[in-house]
Amino acid sequence: MPKKAKKTTSKTTRKTTPKAAAKRAENAATKRPVTALDGAAAERIANALEVIASRLADASPALDPAETFGAADAFVWHPDGRLAPVPRVSRVEIGLLKGVDRMRDILMENTERFADGLPANNALLWGARGMGKSSLVKATHASINLDRKPADRLKLIEIHREDIESLPGLMELLRSSSFRFIVFCDDLSFDGNDASYKSLKAVLEGGIEGRPDNVILYATSNRRHLLAREMIENERSTAINPGEAVEEKVSLSDRFGLWLGFHRCSQDEYLAMVRGYCDHYGIKIAEDELEREALEWSTTRGSRSGRVAWQYTQELAGRLGVRLSGN
Repeated sequence: MPKKAKKTTSKTTRKTTPKAAAKRAENAATKRPVTALDGAAAERIANALEVIASRLADASPALDPAETFGAADAFVWHPDGRLAPVPRVSRVEIGLLKGVDRMRDILMENTERFADGLPANNALLWGARGMGKSSLVKATHASINLDRKPADRLKLIEIHREDIESLPGLMELLRSSSFRFIVFCDDLSFDGNDASYKSLKAVLEGGIEGRPDNVILYATSNRRHLLAREMIENERSTAINPGEAVEEKVSLSDRFGLWLGFHRCSQDEYLAMVRGYCDHYGIKIAEDELEREALEWSTTRGSRSGRVAWQYTQELAGRLGVRLSGN
């Protein structure tokens, strides 16, 4: 029995040697406090961030919409609710837009009625590329504002195609303002299974709130129905009732009261555009040489349009050392 007791004591002694005890104490001193310290530090950091955020919010109050809209005549809408002022709009004078006289007159009349508080239609400018659709919208906006007092000036707000789903939020912001707004979307179209067109459709007509009285929508597109042809054909071929399958998507264009079609210009119209630019910017060149070069330029581009005419004008001005002053 004494021997067994001695063995047990020996085993117990080995298990609780000073070295093992020191190791356990070291682990307890390093592991447990670190865990507690990390938790406390995280809590302190979280509290500090909350205090900083609240102070920043107090120091940077939300801008008054009236002050924001008074800062400029044009803005770009961001889906996070921010309107970025555009001090200088990239545009051309309305007198330089050739070959679009009928569309220009219709859009000017519609926009002027809207600016005067009278009924006006949303407008879809569709057709050939480079024929001045977006240029006409910007030029019309500038022309309408030319002789208006600051409080009566129209505001132009551009919304990008990919941000269409945020359109209802923009409408809510504009609804309470005393200003009148043109909301403009350039190169509007929808592909594949894109369902964001429903936000636009609800704003144009059909939503509970509808379009605010002080807002009008102008859009440009290369497609008359805002949809790719294969998209419509696919819907028609796979549907039980083909007519009903595409009706919702095709009807989006119908909700624009004005359809303004832009078609490819003739050779005479193209040359008139080039001459108009040259006269406006004081570019001197012999008439026969100008005509020959301008036609050769359009041939190499494979098309005639206002954009091609402007590109040739830039080439000619650069070659002759003529500066094109800003608008």
